[in-house]
Amino acid sequence: MKFRSFLSTCSATICTATDDTTTVNHPNKSQQPTPNRFFSDTSSIISDTTSPSFDTSYNSLHSNLSLQTLPSIPSLQKLSPESLHLTVSHRYLTSLTPSPTAHINFLAVNNNLLYSASGNLIHVFDTTSFTLLDTFSVHDPASGTVKSITFRNGPKGNIFTSHQDSKIRVWKLTENKRHKQTGTLPTLEDRLLRSFFKENYVNVRRHRRRLWIEHHDAVSGLAMINNQLMCSVSWDKCLKIWKTSNLRCVESIKAHDDAINAVVVANDGTIYTGSADRRIKVWGKTESKHVLIATLEKHKSAVNALALNDDGSVLFSGACDRSILVWEKEDSAGYMAVTGALRGHSKAILCLINVCDLLFSGSADRTVRIWQRGAVGKFCCLGVLDGHKQPVRSLVADPDSEVVESKCGSRIKVFSGSFQGEIKVWKVERF
Repeated sequence: MKFRSFLSTCSATICTATDDTTTVNHPNKSQQPTPNRFFSDTSSIISDTTSPSFDTSYNSLHSNLSLQTLPSIPSLQKLSPESLHLTVSHRYLTSLTPSPTAHINFLAVNNNLLYSASGNLIHVFDTTSFTLLDTFSVHDPASGTVKSITFRNGPKGNIFTSHQDSKIRVWKLTENKRHKQTGTLPTLEDRLLRSFFKENYVNVRRHRRRLWIEHHDAVSGLAMINNQLMCSVSWDKCLKIWKTSNLRCVESIKAHDDAINAVVVANDGTIYTGSADRRIKVWGKTESKHVLIATLEKHKSAVNALALNDDGSVLFSGACDRSILVWEKEDSAGYMAVTGALRGHSKAILCLINVCDLLFSGSADRTVRIWQRGAVGKFCCLGVLDGHKQPVRSLVADPDSEVVESKCGSRIKVFSGSFQGEIKVWKVERF
């Protein structure tokens, strides 16, 4: 089962909506929820009440959906903004609609530029003025959709994009903000050098062999390990490691039993991969190669998204079971163990990002939720960003929009992309 199958396997009928601008305070217990907010099938309902994530009935209703598949894992959303002495507001700023309209598959931000992958095109916007600066794509129409984007910064920096046709493309940003393709991974030179030796071929399907340096299905994710190494994951179940200096593949690992949907890398180089086989695997570097450190098994359906907190001590995983699992390093071994679940979304979790100490989750229920960790590993849902008419597929925050933590709080600009082909821009402020 690949990621694209989640709509048929992880459906639910409950969704909710909140106002575009919400200041979060603890609700009055005497307030009664409006029934339409729980069972409406539209995104247009506007409410003047506080975020529904703090309503007991709402939490119970949506948590039960997740508890049906993960009954043994406790819920962690035990806190209110009052207990954290926080006030959070979120405001919708604008929408960007790349043309032609296609699913937003991935969003990334680098050097004040927003990269939006929709269909086989990549649109580049200025993150301040929201002006469209460039649109580029592979000349070969058979390349298929763009799945992921990552960046190698520095004087010899590159932009890497992964594609449906099992290839990774390399791009350069020119002085006039245009993008020029400079290579394809694996490179022609690398393929030619290895093609003469029989031991460089592996069986990928019955009666079909490929070079081990090649992916043979859609490359679903990319991530930089450091400035010298990049990793890629694919629906072919493999994890590959690439040198960014010469663009050669140096490792290939059969990592999972089903398609790999997500990859994230900690600051110390530890790699986490999430798969449709319902497992998360942890990979560490020895002197010569990456090896399996641990396998995390708690999800009951395909893992779609992963995120790490700033120091890499907490891992968040989202799946079709509607829950976000929270994993923390155990003091004894340093391995991850599940501590609980964040519940509230009514459909599959499709994307996760951690910004400052806030976790943002996007779902097939068409909403984005904002979470914050409090004392003793408990969490609070600070608000819900609502307004998308299709599942929220990708999230990214503009790092240059973050205000350094101070007595005045913080401000974050967040971009959310949906299957409708629309990117919504939000400003989230915390006081």
